Amino acid sequence: KGTLIDGKEFDNSYTRGEPLSFRLDGVIPGWTEGLKNIKKGGKIQLVIPPDLAYGKTGVPGIPANSTLVFDVELLDIKPAPKADAKPEAAAEAPAADAKK
Repeated sequence: KGTLIDGKEFDNSYTRGEPLSFRLDGVIPGWTEGLKNIKKGGKIQLVIPPDLAYGKTGVPGIPANSTLVFDVELLDIKPAPKADAKPEAAAEAPAADAKK
């Protein structure tokens, strides 16, 4: 579940009934940093300052300079492809499935 610091919800994969799948190099820096502190099956609340989120620009539904709060349950961790796989896949970051 993702909310602004005032509690206004902007995303909820529990409501959608579908976990979010993502690559660690494809999310905001606050997620990349925060998820280093959690193992598969763990839960964490991430409070992410604007400079590790969407900063001065914001995105639709999230105003500029917003502190974001995410309640995350890490369901699975998928390792990056091996170096002997396709060459372009070797540089990919690990992926994860999470409910937010």
